[in-house]
Amino acid sequence: MEIQYAAELCFQQLPNISCRKPRLHWTKAAFFNIFLSIISIITVILNLLVIIAVSHFRQLHTPTNILLLSLAVSDFLVGLLSLPLDIYRSTSCWFLGEMMCAFFFFLACQIPFVSVGNMILISVDRYVAICHPLHYPTRITAVRAKICVCLCWLWYGLYSLFYIRDQITHLNQPFRKDSCLGECAYIVSYATGVVDLIFTLILPVTVIVFLYMRVFVVAVIQARTMRSHVTFVSVQHSGKVRAKRSELKAARTLGVIVFVYLLAFCPYYCYSLVDIYLTKSVFAYFLIGFIYFNSCLNPMIYTLFYPWFRKAIKLIITLQILKPNSCETNML
Repeated sequence: MEIQYAAELCFQQLPNISCRKPRLHWTKAAFFNIFLSIISIITVILNLLVIIAVSHFRQLHTPTNILLLSLAVSDFLVGLLSLPLDIYRSTSCWFLGEMMCAFFFFLACQIPFVSVGNMILISVDRYVAICHPLHYPTRITAVRAKICVCLCWLWYGLYSLFYIRDQITHLNQPFRKDSCLGECAYIVSYATGVVDLIFTLILPVTVIVFLYMRVFVVAVIQARTMRSHVTFVSVQHSGKVRAKRSELKAARTLGVIVFVYLLAFCPYYCYSLVDIYLTKSVFAYFLIGFIYFNSCLNPMIYTLFYPWFRKAIKLIITLQILKPNSCETNML
C-alpha cells in the first residue's frame, strides 16, 4: 500500500509536502491531450494566417483590420501558450516551479483581458462607422487604432499584475497548509474576484451590448432607407451606397464575432458565481475549454464573411506573398 501511495506522488522523495499525481480516466486524458491539442494547433495556424494577411497586404491596413489583428494576436497566444500550459497543468504534475505557475496565470489573465479590450474597441469602431459615418474617417484613423491597441495591451498587462497579486503573495509565504509541491493552483481572494467580475464582465458587456444595440437600430434604419430609395440613386451616388453597405456588412460580421465571444465567456463567469471552487470542477474545465475554442472560431468567422481573408489564405498557402510587390495586391 505504501508503494502504491508513493507511486501516486509527484515528488516521491518528499512524501509529506508532495501533491498526488492527477488521476484521470483514460477517456478524459484523451480528451485533454488530443482534442484540446488539436484545437491549439488549429488556433495557432488560423490566427497566424490572419496576422500574416493583415500585416503583409497594405490595402488591409485599415483601422478595423488593425483591431482584428490585435484580436488575432491574443488568440494566437492562447493557442501557442495558454492552452498547452493549461493542458499540462490539468493532466500532470507541475514541475516548472512556482514562478512559472505565477507567469502562467499572468498570461491566463492578460490574454483574455486583452480580448475584452479588443471587443470594446471593435464595438466603438462599428458604432462610429455606422452612427457617425461622416466623422469616421477623421475620428478613427489607422494611427489612432494602433495607439489604442498598444494602450489596451499595456493597460491589461498592468491590470493582470494587480489581479495575480494574491498568487504572488501566496508564493512568498514560507509555510502554506493549503498547497503542496507539484501543483499549480490559482489563488484569488474574494475582493479580487468581485473586481474581476465587475471590470471584465459586467462593465465590458454593458458597454458592448449598448453600442451594438445602437448600431443595430441605425443599421436597420439605413437598410430600409437604401431599399426604399435604391431606384432613385444616381450614378454619382452609387459609390456612397456601396460604402454604406460595406460598413453594414462589416458591422454584421463583427457583431457575430462579439456575440460568439459573449457566448463563450459569459457561462464561465456565471458559473464562477455559483461555484467558487471552479478550478476543481469538471464542468468548469468544459467551460474553460469553450473559452479556448472561441479563439479558434474567430478566424473561421473571417473565412465565412470576409472574401479578402479567403483570398489572402490562397496567396499565403501558394507562397505568392514571397513575390516582389505582393504587398500591393488588390485584396478588396
